[in-house]
Amino acid sequence: MKVEQISIFLENRAGRLEEVTRVLAENDISIRALSLADTSDFGILRLIVSDHEKAKKALKDIGFTVGRTSVVAVEVADKPGGLYTILNILSHGGINVEYMYAFVQDPKQTATIIFRFDKTDQAIELLLKNNITIIPGEKLYDL
Repeated sequence: MKVEQISIFLENRAGRLEEVTRVLAENDISIRALSLADTSDFGILRLIVSDHEKAKKALKDIGFTVGRTSVVAVEVADKPGGLYTILNILSHGGINVEYMYAFVQDPKQTATIIFRFDKTDQAIELLLKNNITIIPGEKLYDL
């Protein structure tokens, strides 16, 4: 039920993001979802890709610092209150959201939210118990 995400640390300078996307393109790796957060000195690019092992190796081979993290992809109704429903369940279950990012696959139907939790296994259990759809990594990798 977990999804593998890679995180790439980028210096805040022109061309670094382009370099990552070039390496992925040259290695025939598709980006499925992404989030970019920055500070004044560096950025963290979080990616769900079609082949996380191949991406990690290709990026490390040219000097990028790359980590791998397990996250959870949750299907959310694309309507007002869809996210609230999920967060309410998590909050009442004592689960903290460390970060999240989202994308819409089927407008006006569903969105996919990628979550990083403080207690991942407990969050999965709680969401499933509340009939929330968790999207397996294999489905995201092959979009």
